[in-house]
Order: sequence, then structure tokens, then C-alpha cells
Amino acid sequence: MQRHSSNSSLTQQLGERWLTLMNRLQEDPKMAQVMSTKTGQYLRRRPFLALALLLFSAMAALPVGLFLLFALITIVMSVVGFVFFEAFLLLVGGMTLLSVLSGIALFSLVVSIIVTGVFVTIPNLLIYWECEESNCRREATSSHVCILD
Repeated sequence: MQRHSSNSSLTQQLGERWLTLMNRLQEDPKMAQVMSTKTGQYLRRRPFLALALLLFSAMAALPVGLFLLFALITIVMSVVGFVFFEAFLLLVGGMTLLSVLSGIALFSLVVSIIVTGVFVTIPNLLIYWECEESNCRREATSSHVCILD
């Protein structure tokens, strides 16, 4: 019996708190402004729909908030990932450029060695050929035979 009386007193206290909250909401100027709109009057005439809308709004706040948090984290991760990806691409591009420039430098060095060798060798060969030819002519005039060493 004592349990029943404590439950009824708790229910009575809960009802009083509910009425106090409802009175405070109805006296609030912002709430009065909302309730004076067509939507507010529509909901006042349909309390079950108003309660369903209130419950839906309260229960949807957490999933919507979690989704927005997920979207924000995803955007931040995408931006950070994009920055790291850009840095990686710049690193790969820089290494490729370094490799190409090193190859060009090596090619230039080899070609310059070959060209320098050709410029030094051909005139010396021509001089040697002329000397040999002139020696051959001298010997040919003296013995009519040219013997090359």
C-alpha cells in the first residue's frame, strides 16, 4: 500500500512539473510568436501530431548530428588526404625531374666527350694521313714503291 501511495505522489509531482513546463512554454514570447503562425495553429488543433513531431524532432537530433559529424570528419580527412596526395605527387614529379635531368647531364657529358674526341682525333688523323701521303710520295719518286709500316 505504501508503494501505491509513493507511486501516486511521484505521478502527481510529475504532472505538476509537466503543467509548470507547459505554462512556461505558453507564456514564452517566442513560443507565442510561433504558435500564432498557421503551422502553430494547425499543431494546436492537432495535439497528437504535435507530439509526434516533437518526438520525431527530438529523436532525429542524434542521428542527424552524428551524420553531420561524420560528414565533417570525412571532409577534413579528404582535405588532409588530398594535401598528402598532392605532396606525394610533387615528390614523385620532383624525383622524375631529377632523374631526367641527371640522364640529360650524363648524355651531355658523353656526347661532349665524343665530340671533343672527334674534334681532336680527326685533325690529327688528317695530319698523319698527309704526312704518310707525303712520305709515300717521296719514297715513290725514289723507288716507285711505297711501303707503309
